[in-house]
Amino acid sequence: MSENGGWSAALTRFLNRLHARLAARARTTGALVSQPEPRSTGSYARGLQLCAGNLMFAGHLVEAPDAMIWDLDPPDSAWAEEIQGFRWLDDLAAVGDARARQVAQRWLWGWIDRYGTGKGDGWTPEAAGRRLIRCIHHALFLLRGVEGDASARFHRALAAQAVFLSRRWQGAAPGLPRFEALTGLLYAGLSLEGMGPQVEPARRALARDCAAQVDAEGGIPTRNPEELLEVFTLLTWARAALEAEDKAPDEAHVAAIGRIAPTLRALRHADGGLARFQGGGRGLDGRLDMALAASGAKRRPPVGLAMGYARLAAARTSVIIDAAAPPRGRASGDAHASTLAFELTSGRRPVIVSCGSGAVFGEDWRRAGRATPSHSTLCLDGYSSARLATPVRIGGMEREYLEDAPALVPVQMAQTEGGTRFEGGHDGYRRTHGLTHARVLDLAYDGRSLSGEDMLVTLDEADKASFDRRMDAARLAGFPWQIRFHLHPDVDARLDMGGSAVSLVLRSGEVWVFRPDGTPQLTVEPSVYLEKGRLRPRAAKQVVLSGRAMEYATRIRWSLAKAQDTAIAVRDLVTDETEPTH
Repeated sequence: MSENGGWSAALTRFLNRLHARLAARARTTGALVSQPEPRSTGSYARGLQLCAGNLMFAGHLVEAPDAMIWDLDPPDSAWAEEIQGFRWLDDLAAVGDARARQVAQRWLWGWIDRYGTGKGDGWTPEAAGRRLIRCIHHALFLLRGVEGDASARFHRALAAQAVFLSRRWQGAAPGLPRFEALTGLLYAGLSLEGMGPQVEPARRALARDCAAQVDAEGGIPTRNPEELLEVFTLLTWARAALEAEDKAPDEAHVAAIGRIAPTLRALRHADGGLARFQGGGRGLDGRLDMALAASGAKRRPPVGLAMGYARLAAARTSVIIDAAAPPRGRASGDAHASTLAFELTSGRRPVIVSCGSGAVFGEDWRRAGRATPSHSTLCLDGYSSARLATPVRIGGMEREYLEDAPALVPVQMAQTEGGTRFEGGHDGYRRTHGLTHARVLDLAYDGRSLSGEDMLVTLDEADKASFDRRMDAARLAGFPWQIRFHLHPDVDARLDMGGSAVSLVLRSGEVWVFRPDGTPQLTVEPSVYLEKGRLRPRAAKQVVLSGRAMEYATRIRWSLAKAQDTAIAVRDLVTDETEPTH
């Protein structure tokens, strides 16, 4: 941990604590003068689980019927951080009955009793922003049947958090945390008595961050698709709240929404979920389409790359490829070594996937999920295409940035006689082995086949010399490589045709067949699928091609195609089941 980083984090925590206590003492009533339409939607099933006392946050389940959530000992800091954001209020409001309201009211006024004086956890700008947005969205749900004194305490708590945000929003890290803080402040300014003067500063600050954090192609520095969706959602909420009060959002704010929408469309798989790269998940079902519809932005996905991702799509098949260098510096705190990895979805069924972010299952799973072997791409000699640096402490949490990452990632996309082609390469193994990984993917026009070619090549004499030195150190045994194709847990995989192919059976009834060309070893091995909302990683399988790089050029060809007797259109009527939480 650097000395400057440590002092900066300590100063941030001190200023947050100071201004939280000062804000709690401010003489403000905070009565609601208007209320934006509730736009944050939760999960009905999750809301029922919360009502039953099955409290699952940050990958931990605590079974505590009728418990006060603030009295429980949190399993870890991530659990405590998640409950402080009040996203559980969306889930309880989705249920909306008397029992759900009772739980929501108990937890809310419990928070006011424990933290309303400005003490304790949760007084960070981003957490305060999340709470304000949800308390204002669901104020009618929360205040029904509440007596005057309790109502006054609720309004004072909102006002205190608004005052805190007006003084400390700059303390939120640029990116999603800053957008959460500013959207919360804007909501407070529009909705709370006496907070009107905060609207214009929040509106201007939001516009500045839109210009600074959303690039010309509609991407953000972390390259996390799910995080981009969160930013997009906040910006559309903020625009709608301003327009509801006959106030115009800044041009930079509106322009950022217009830039992000086509990028999100490019990152949308055929099943409506997001590509799971760089620490992001697929998002709540329907959330992406709902956000795109609410934005009103009609621009089509960009030609070429979108936030560094390439998209191939035909008929009911979508392929999304991580086609750029991973984030660097502070933006790489949750980044993955996934360059040239791809995902494939057929209809509403994911087939080839990334393992995903293991952050909710602890630090070991988080690190494993970031490594190249957790992605559907080539891994050489046990190395990831980018390595984790020495941990640094940021905002009270340790973060490992990426280093030795690919710097050169040339990409070309073209239409061919039979479909759409992606060609790309990266130099992540060039310094260590003198080899460049190149990948070609061809998706047929009918979406029924994907052909692939992976190459490990030396590009010049210096690379050949590096390769030779490494070969000498390995006693001319070559370098082991594996090309992994991680499968969604619902895909049933089995070796077929005497071990020369793998049949992949989807729950829809579709059958895909994977075949390698040549003589690489073909195996089906265990894998995992890491996703939020689960108690533990899900068991899955992966198809693995393996061999050894012995020459200056190694070429591996493979294909993935629907079985000939698979119908052109499949009526996918199978209902997905939700995993029980106990």
